[in-house]
Amino acid sequence: MNLISLFHRKWALPVLAEMAPTRGSRVVVLKNRLGVSPAALRQTLDHLIELGYVVANPGYGHPLRPEYILTARGQHAADACAQINASSKRLGISGLAARKWFLPVLWTIAEQPLRFSEIADRASPITDRALSQSLVQLEEASLIRTLPLEVRPPANLYGLHRRANTIARALCELAA
Repeated sequence: MNLISLFHRKWALPVLAEMAPTRGSRVVVLKNRLGVSPAALRQTLDHLIELGYVVANPGYGHPLRPEYILTARGQHAADACAQINASSKRLGISGLAARKWFLPVLWTIAEQPLRFSEIADRASPITDRALSQSLVQLEEASLIRTLPLEVRPPANLYGLHRRANTIARALCELAA
């Protein structure tokens, strides 16, 4: 699974996390619980439908039935998103986790420490500016550590901090 495409929409993580316990939801419930605009929610749901995680609930039924339900693939992703969301709240980084490149960059360095250029290659099509900003935010949140290398020109390795282990495990589950 491509985490970059999943997290392309800011609200994908919170929407999937919100749908995880009930396996579906109504638009008005998602809108009110997440505080998302109707247009952004519509775009996110369309994006999740396109990726195969969510489908419109077919048929008729009770007026309070979910309008959108998770697919089998979507349920797996929603469970991982719920773990990431809970860990993000516990660590006080909920706002950062919703940023486009924050979680894909964290996942990229989850397995082993990498240099800037190696991260850029693996997280393509990220720009150098977006990568730099994401690394600064990850370091400020104490989720990664910078290890200076004794080389010329000067370079750093970016590795995962112990504090990020629960999010990294959930991201690896999601990527699998």
